[in-house]
Amino acid sequence: MTRRKGEFRIGTSGYQYDHWRGVFYPEDIPKMRWYEHYASRFDTVEINNTFYNLPKPETFDDWRKRAPEGFLYVLKFSRYGSHLKRLKDPEGPIEKFTECAKRLQGFLGPILVQLPPKWNVNVERLAGFLEAAPNQYRWVLEFRDPSWLCEEVYGLLRDHNAALCIHDMIENHPREITADWVYLRFHGEDYATKYSPQALSGSAGRIKEYLAAGLDVFVFFNNDAHGYAVENAFDLRRYV
Repeated sequence: MTRRKGEFRIGTSGYQYDHWRGVFYPEDIPKMRWYEHYASRFDTVEINNTFYNLPKPETFDDWRKRAPEGFLYVLKFSRYGSHLKRLKDPEGPIEKFTECAKRLQGFLGPILVQLPPKWNVNVERLAGFLEAAPNQYRWVLEFRDPSWLCEEVYGLLRDHNAALCIHDMIENHPREITADWVYLRFHGEDYATKYSPQALSGSAGRIKEYLAAGLDVFVFFNNDAHGYAVENAFDLRRYV
């Protein structure tokens, strides 16, 4: 039996950047049409404002109605649950978040849980969060403190098919695979790095291996300065 090849998706962390006008968005396109322009060129996007304030349910309905077929929204989990409560008593924040997220229906991609820097590993909190997280959703954890990058954490993620976000904010971040899918984020230094063809080619080689192994792969560029995120996403997609 031939192994199913994984699905590759690539996009940027957010899309409503004023400094992308004239770089990615044509000067004559009104801001209200930026999403359509973006979604005609990429098949996924990270939504960052769900991290700061959960939009009204009607906003999620609007996102769903505007999305082209096959498009996926990645939602960043509420900072109330990840940063203020630091995963403590997760049931309430998770329920409130997923009640809105599910309105996206088939256009909902992974839910990104970004944890704060300078917060040392807390296996008990992580275990409680993952137990409370409904398994019909894809959950990805981005750790900003190196103490979380350990076998005990990897084991917990594997138990729940939750992905470890592989990113470059921590030097030499492990490329540990903890789910049947992979999640990569390219932040760059001060969100302003333009990745070289050599760096992107190396990443493309690893992505091809993941896909050949049947793993779905999500990639997002967060280096929004000067529109580098868009340029690098186009380049990496071409290399893959």
